Amino acid sequence: MLVQLTITNYAIVDHLELELSSGMSTITGETGAGKSIMLDALGLALGDRAEAGIVRPNADKAEISATFDLKDIPEAKAWLAERDLAAEESCILRRVITPEGRSRAYINGSSCTLGDLKALGEHLIDIHSQHEHHSLLKPETHRRLLDEFATTSQLASEVAQLANQWRSCKGKLEQLTQSNEQQRAQHQLLSYQLEELDQLSLGENELDELENEHRTLTNAVGLLQNCRQVIELCSENDSANVLSILNTCLHRLSSMQGAPQALTEATNLIASAQIQVEEAVGELNRFCDHFDADPERQQWIEARLDAIYSLARKHRVQPHELNQLQQDLFTQLEALNADDSQQEQLNIQVEELAKNYQKQAEKLSQKRGQAAKKLSDAVQQQMQKLGMPGGRFTIELNRTKTIQLDPNGLESIEFQVSANPGQPLRALAKVASGGELSRISLAIQVITAQTSRIPSLVFDEVDVGIGGPTAEIVGQLLRQLGERGQVLTVTHLPQVAAQGHQHLFVHKKREKNSTSTAVSQLTDEQRVEEIARMLGGIELTDESLAHAKQLLQRN
Repeated sequence: MLVQLTITNYAIVDHLELELSSGMSTITGETGAGKSIMLDALGLALGDRAEAGIVRPNADKAEISATFDLKDIPEAKAWLAERDLAAEESCILRRVITPEGRSRAYINGSSCTLGDLKALGEHLIDIHSQHEHHSLLKPETHRRLLDEFATTSQLASEVAQLANQWRSCKGKLEQLTQSNEQQRAQHQLLSYQLEELDQLSLGENELDELENEHRTLTNAVGLLQNCRQVIELCSENDSANVLSILNTCLHRLSSMQGAPQALTEATNLIASAQIQVEEAVGELNRFCDHFDADPERQQWIEARLDAIYSLARKHRVQPHELNQLQQDLFTQLEALNADDSQQEQLNIQVEELAKNYQKQAEKLSQKRGQAAKKLSDAVQQQMQKLGMPGGRFTIELNRTKTIQLDPNGLESIEFQVSANPGQPLRALAKVASGGELSRISLAIQVITAQTSRIPSLVFDEVDVGIGGPTAEIVGQLLRQLGERGQVLTVTHLPQVAAQGHQHLFVHKKREKNSTSTAVSQLTDEQRVEEIARMLGGIELTDESLAHAKQLLQRN
């Protein structure tokens, strides 16, 4: 609950520290004293938009801080823990605002965004103002209130999430389907190109081997002629050949008696040369004996090379890049096949999401239907007590007809009312009387607040336009809410103010050159005087004092 509100240099407030308790606290005071200013300041601490000119004159900034006890608010504790902002059992929201309207926000001393303040504030406190009935004219408010009353907010969130996931998957599926035509053409082209490369079946080193063999076959006649000439020069020439000359050299060197040691190395080298020439002649003879200058083989190789070169030109790559091209095309084809697989998976996912959505949405509809009857009866009963005898209230649930899954569920929700006997039920938005709308709004707020998980509720002059016995009933209703948590009520009605567990009085503190707002917690005696003032005006009479005591003694 809200345990402390501190306001500095805001509007006509100089410095104000307000200690708050559980139960129902009534806030009263003269018109213009600053009752609603406090709640406006609280709204700023909860993330409301700041405007220029709200800082107290001659001050460089306004500062508002609100301290909450989190003991009974596990949702707020979880929210803070997720963002590493957790405290023990309390939480401080702070807002600093410049005269130009710029501001900084803090949660437990850490800088944060206004969105963070709003999100956390939704777990901490719920503010109902006299202007809130305007939001009650909106269908989304009807849906929210019904889901809160039915405790189906979590289920409604799941339904919305399923619908959004379905729409996302459906969109992706439609994109894939629209591109299918182009993908099919691309698939056919890639398949054809890969088939050509598969049929070519080019080996890893085949191109180099074919080109070498082709050069050999092309130069076959000259090659054989040169080989045979070398063989003849080395060993077959009768007049002189390399081997016979080397043999003669060896013979002359070996025949010398007492030759120097230096000639031994030369002799050995010539002997080695003779051996190497003999081996070379053997290799040349074997090559010539086994060389087959096959014209058919040469023709086949030329046809094979032509096929390789032609396919390379067709794809505008170098011949040696054909194998890499084949791998790239295969990768592209696999990607298209993956798209086909993704489309199939998306189809399954879309069907599964639609099935789960229908199941959860039907469950939500059933619970909404059950809660709608209970909420309608409860609000209608309060309308009778609030000076609208014979008034009727109902919640209309109409199945929506749409191809798309609706995040809001299977039905539209509309509050309908008949303020007087004999009048037909009409949409709440068409209720003409502001007074009637205010009382209906109060009845709805009081009933739905009873099911709220938020322990702190604020009612800012929601009793405008209500008086007499109805005002006393309003006070009783608000006191009942205070029994289960914390209720802050700004009111101008003595019948409501008398119902509070505590009474706060807002007044202006006037000094020589300035005026500021102050708040006092009234004693029992002071409270009698304030209720009497509210009953009879500035002049306190015995009658008004007696009436005030009577109102207070009823509690």
